[in-house]
Parts: sequence; C-alpha cells; structure tokens
Amino acid sequence: MTIGERIRAARTARRPGCSQEKLANELSLARWGKPGFCDRQQVYRWETGRRVPREWLPFIEQVLNLDLSEDNEDQFADTVTSVMLLGGSDVDRRQFLTASAAVGLAALDLPDAEAVTRRANRPGPVAVGMGEVSAVRTMTTTLGNAASELGGGHARHLAVRYLTLDVKQWLDGRYTEKVGRELFAATSELVHLIGWMARDEGNQGLSQKYYLHSFRLAAEAGENELAATALRGLADQAVDLGHTPTAVRLAEACEQRGRRLANPKAQAYYRNTFARAAAADGDRTTAVKMLTSAQAAIERATTRPGQSWASHYSHGRWAHESGMIHAGLGDLAAAEEHLRLALDIHGLDRKRTRAIVLADLGHVQLKCGNIETALATWNDFLDCADGVQSVRINDGLANIAARLPGIPDSPSAAELGERIAARA
Repeated sequence: MTIGERIRAARTARRPGCSQEKLANELSLARWGKPGFCDRQQVYRWETGRRVPREWLPFIEQVLNLDLSEDNEDQFADTVTSVMLLGGSDVDRRQFLTASAAVGLAALDLPDAEAVTRRANRPGPVAVGMGEVSAVRTMTTTLGNAASELGGGHARHLAVRYLTLDVKQWLDGRYTEKVGRELFAATSELVHLIGWMARDEGNQGLSQKYYLHSFRLAAEAGENELAATALRGLADQAVDLGHTPTAVRLAEACEQRGRRLANPKAQAYYRNTFARAAAADGDRTTAVKMLTSAQAAIERATTRPGQSWASHYSHGRWAHESGMIHAGLGDLAAAEEHLRLALDIHGLDRKRTRAIVLADLGHVQLKCGNIETALATWNDFLDCADGVQSVRINDGLANIAARLPGIPDSPSAAELGERIAARA
C-alpha cells in the first residue's frame, strides 16, 4: 500500500467513523493545540497521492497510531533532499528515464510552503551569505554560456557535480530566511539549466525531473518568474513529446503564473509557449491571440539582456519561436518572415541556436517550393553546427537527410547529402 492508502485505511477503520475533516482537526490539535491549521483538502491530497505529508508525518503517526517508517524515505524528502538524490543517481548511474505526462503534471502540485523557514537558522557546518548565492549564479551563467554555444552534452556532468557537492553543503548550512530564499532561487536556476542540458542531450525523462525540482525550489522561494519558467520548460517539452493535453495545461499554468509580472520579456516568453501548445492542440484562436499578445510584449522590451532567466529571452528567440508557430498554423509566409528576422535583424550569436534556426528556415523554404534556397540554407546550417553536441542538431540532420531523396536530379542536394553522410 502507498502512504496515502495506509492513511485512508487507518482513518476509515476507526470507530466511530472518522471523516477527512475530523482527522484534519485532530491533526491541527496535535500539532498546534487548536483546529484550523489543516483542512479536509490536505487530507484528501495525502490519501490520493497528490501530496506527501512531510511535516505532518509524526502527527499522523500519533493520531492514527501508525508506524510509517517502513515506507520509502525518499517520498518524505523535502525538495532539496529530493533534488540531491536525483543528482546523485544522475552522476552514479546516468540511467535513461522515459518521459511521461504524469511527471510534468506533478509540477502543478502545491510546493512545500514552509521549506525555506524550516531550513533557515538551523545548526549547520557552514555559514552561508550572499557571497555563496552569487557564486551559484556566476557558475550557472558560465555553464549556461558554454551549453548555449556548444550544446547541453558538453558540460552537464560538471553542473551536476557542482550541484551535489558545492551547492549541497550551502543548502545544508546556516543562513537567514532572506538568504535562504535567494539560495533556493539560485539553486532553482542551476537545476533548470541541468534540466535543459539533459533535454538537449536527448534524456527527456531526466530533464523532466530536473524541471520539476526547479519549479518546486522556485515556488518555495516565492519566485514566480523562475517557477513560471520551469513550467514553460515542461510545457515546451510536452509539445515535442506529443503529450498535447498536458502541454496545454502546463502552458496555461505558466502563462497565468507570469501574467502579473512587470517583465515584458517574461510575458512574451510564456505567451509564445501557450501559443505553441494551443497550435499543437488545433486551437487556432488561442494560438493567434497569444502570438499577438506576445508580440505586443516583446515590442515593449529592451534589447539588453537582464539578470533573470526570462530576461534573456531575446527578440531573436521570440522571432524564431513565433516563426515556427506560424509554420505549424500553415502560414508559411509569416513563418519565413519571422525566421529571417531572427537571423538577419536581431541576430543570434550562439552557434547552436543559429544552426537550429537555419535548419528550420530551410524546411519552410522547401515547403514554399524554393528548393535551391533551402539547400543553400541547409549548407549554412552544416557550417554552423560543426562541433555542437545537441539532440536538436542531430534531429535537424536527420530531417534534412530524409527530405533530400525527394529532390531528384539536383547536384546541390547530392552534395549536401554527402556532407551529412560524412558527419555520421
């Protein structure tokens, strides 16, 4: 039996009958001396497996006369402990995890609201201040720049080891609540980067788990923008994996969480994500509405990158994503216009990103019947992709190779095919 099933069985076995509301009141009395701190919905979430009763565990055992120590301790781990367990298994086993819609939807569960305050000001071997928080952010930026240039496959193991060795000792150290919230937020950014790296390597299941932990750390820190960005990563991934209903739900939650943020780049980022999910779901009305809203937001945004993750959402990335959404909606003219905008006007200074846009532009040009132009664009893609380790690059190569046999009697197509074969 699961923990929730054991709680439910013990509750219903009591005589006289014990409702979820009655159990909630008894737990509040046991913990705080008066009712009102636990409600029926919390008990319902525990019993149905939607939440794990971390901080309520000893009081559940006391009230229901249960011993839950035999259950899997990982289920009771707080977010910090859980992500370190994930990082440890990542380094030790490097197992491939299959992605599922359920993992993504698990992010919508409520975070542990008391996580930071429970860890703050407790005894610990290391005193932590804003210098350590700054160190985490500097390392995340450095590792992120390398991954953006050369692909997520280059340095993920370095990022994981930094998380599980250096950052872990700070999370287990002594700090004030204010520093703790900043430390949780900085760790969320690092964990999100590792999730992005895993996704770029092609390990989608592992990526989902890191994104999930990034969301929880951000939500526990009270950082709505970081939390929305983690949901955005899960939604975007769900679209790619074909979990369309899940993608729509996650993208909508992402857009709603970021709706009141003052950062126009963040608004454009999340609205384009919702547009992409809606387009995949065949909801043209919502997709067009979100595209229009995203454009209005990005037009208000400065071209300079900011400090936050979403503030690095550039006009070039917006143009690229908008172009591909237009392509999915069948508007190839608008798609080509936006992809050229990404390359020619706003520019993309990362090899990996520029290569991906060139691959996409070539596909749009081929659909428009501009064969020689598409082949020239794909040659530029190969030049740009040299040395980049990314599943997106590998997918681009495979997609181009699959289309070349449909272009008969073309010396340019034959030459391109030879270049692709030489990379294998």
